[in-house]
Amino acid sequence: MSERLAPAKLNLALVVGPRRQDGKHEVVTVLQRIGLADTVTLEPAARLGIDGYPEDTLVRDALERLARHAGVEPAWQATIEKQIPVAAGLGGGSSDAAAAIRLANDTLQPPLSQADLHALAAGLGADVPFFLTDGPQLGRADGTALTPLDLTQDYWVVLAMPAGETKVSTAAVYEAFDDRGGHNGFEQRRAELERALVLGDLAALPPNDLAASPLADDLRELGAFRADVTGAGPAVYGLFAEESQALIAAASMQARGEIWVTTPAW
Repeated sequence: MSERLAPAKLNLALVVGPRRQDGKHEVVTVLQRIGLADTVTLEPAARLGIDGYPEDTLVRDALERLARHAGVEPAWQATIEKQIPVAAGLGGGSSDAAAAIRLANDTLQPPLSQADLHALAAGLGADVPFFLTDGPQLGRADGTALTPLDLTQDYWVVLAMPAGETKVSTAAVYEAFDDRGGHNGFEQRRAELERALVLGDLAALPPNDLAASPLADDLRELGAFRADVTGAGPAVYGLFAEESQALIAAASMQARGEIWVTTPAW
């Protein structure tokens, strides 16, 4: 049996442009792993099985695609131990799928190349290729064109899952974005994001184009140098320079929802 952590991600910035010819949207996003993580284990089996998270479809799909690409039977038993909130904008399902791909690929003789894994992952969802990389990444095109970033990892993260909020479908979030003409000003916001990266100033990154939350304002009032919604939400994060600040903020936010204090992860 082999095991991997499947960390959550934050979109430290998410700038969205017009719909592309393939039906997806042009995006520019800054992707960062954090310490909150699921655990995925994998072992040989007579046939494919997924335990621990009955609602899973993505890990199963990932392993079936990997087996077809490699020309083998999907003879693995995967177990998912969930810690990341589901449908929160934190990429938990995508991270689980990437962890399963990596574990299963290690059992192949020969294993698939990184280029093959990236192509396979891109067919599963925009976030999955990110979780096959290491370190923070700049995502472009539909989010799957990735470039490594040299970003500071010296901060603390307060993560809040607002009480009583559930995520509407990602398709619905993008439809609302289109309806309000959200793509207008895309080039300006992209330039703002790129300037912030050149300066190494996370606080100067533009706000999330898809979602906003009053909890982000609360986190800034509590000392966060950056706070925003991640992905299409509803999870909200605040970045703090000092652990003591983060712990005080987390204690102040306890009544607002489920709260975690964590750090960036590579």
